Amino acid sequence: MKLNPTLSLLILSGALLFSACDSNADKKKLVLPVFGEKKASETDTIYHTIGKFSFTNQFGETVNNKTVENKIYVADFFFATCESICPAISTNLKDVQKEFENDDSLLILCHTVNPLHDTVEVLNAYSQTYGAKKNKWHFLTGNKKEIYDLAKDSYLVNALEADGSPEGFLHSELLLLVDKKGRIRGMFDGTDKAQVQKLIKEIKLLKTESN
Repeated sequence: MKLNPTLSLLILSGALLFSACDSNADKKKLVLPVFGEKKASETDTIYHTIGKFSFTNQFGETVNNKTVENKIYVADFFFATCESICPAISTNLKDVQKEFENDDSLLILCHTVNPLHDTVEVLNAYSQTYGAKKNKWHFLTGNKKEIYDLAKDSYLVNALEADGSPEGFLHSELLLLVDKKGRIRGMFDGTDKAQVQKLIKEIKLLKTESN
């Protein structure tokens, strides 16, 4: 189920507020904003980055920080039995996969918010529905608390179990663009085709950035 639009806007606005504090030197180096809180050191700016994680994909393989090392990737949160926003987001992610199908430096990571149901076998079947390519598009399951904490603390979005929702779970509709250093560089509405096309353009722009 899609989060309240106002909540998503607040999350996005907060991230943009933090990103607006870049120094002039940073702006010259970075082609896209960096989302999340940042701190200034004597010699550099310390940016918010994605924390440590280790989950299992639809092939029973471990996917962790090492997997995305020196990669650009798109992350989101979903669950296999979702009948509201997840099918639209997964369909739109097919466009991202197609655009970068032969680009080994771009990955897609989709984290289930219902890991008790979404086993490796369930995720494998779900991934086949959308034509996910091995080693390109990972559907991840694991410890529920670790997934929820990662969403809130690292990706700055919500993922939670909610008895009051029609489907029992709430999660953000946002697609998160993460750079090679684990920094969030963009947030896009995954249900909106125009936003996903913008994501594709900004991935290409990010690839021009010198690290």
